[in-house]
Amino acid sequence: MMTVSTSTALTSTAAPRLLAAAVLAAPVFTVAAVVQTATRDGYDITRHPISMLALGDLGWVQTTSFVVTGLLSVAGAIGARRVLQGGRGRTWGPILLALIGVGLLIAAVFRMDASDGFPLGTPAGRLTTMSGHMILHNVGGSLSFFSMIALCFVLAARFGSAGQAGQTAQAGQRGWAVSGRVAGVLFALGLGWAMTGGQGGALTLFLGVAVAWNWIAAALTVLQRGAGRGVR
Repeated sequence: MMTVSTSTALTSTAAPRLLAAAVLAAPVFTVAAVVQTATRDGYDITRHPISMLALGDLGWVQTTSFVVTGLLSVAGAIGARRVLQGGRGRTWGPILLALIGVGLLIAAVFRMDASDGFPLGTPAGRLTTMSGHMILHNVGGSLSFFSMIALCFVLAARFGSAGQAGQTAQAGQRGWAVSGRVAGVLFALGLGWAMTGGQGGALTLFLGVAVAWNWIAAALTVLQRGAGRGVR
């Protein structure tokens, strides 16, 4: 029979590993997007959102990226519930991670409409109307985007409170607090520019995602290591 202490030890070991899944999501998504951007005929990152890579014969690659990173984020949320015990962000951190994953899974199921010359053979020009599946795709994308922005500020607040506490193991975390807020603001600006139809908005959106999501991955790595040393 497994004792309570053994069960707790196993859970403590599994939680950081689950959180590591969320850490992997950002680089996996970023690398997959960059490779496709450089190799897909007719694709222009300044005009076409990354989500449009899910269209065409090779669209399965981006769809797979959405599914994999969505599942990694949901798994990470489970681990975050234990790793982020105590302190700020212990409630909203896991929730926002889960919402990022759910949004990505919605985006995987419902695709954008072809437009503006992509995939090849599609007439030039932006869409004037959207299909139902594109509307649902945008709902999923927006859920992930706003959750990422919020998570940057939630984790930044956690680092900030740790830095103010003056604990030796967390003395350098004020820098993480500042960089997290900067990442959240940059993503918000890039997203806002894209949503208003600004020139190159698809690029500013992707850069915002890349900056904020990879900052989240780095921040979760720091928190994961702190949990492994018994520091939160």
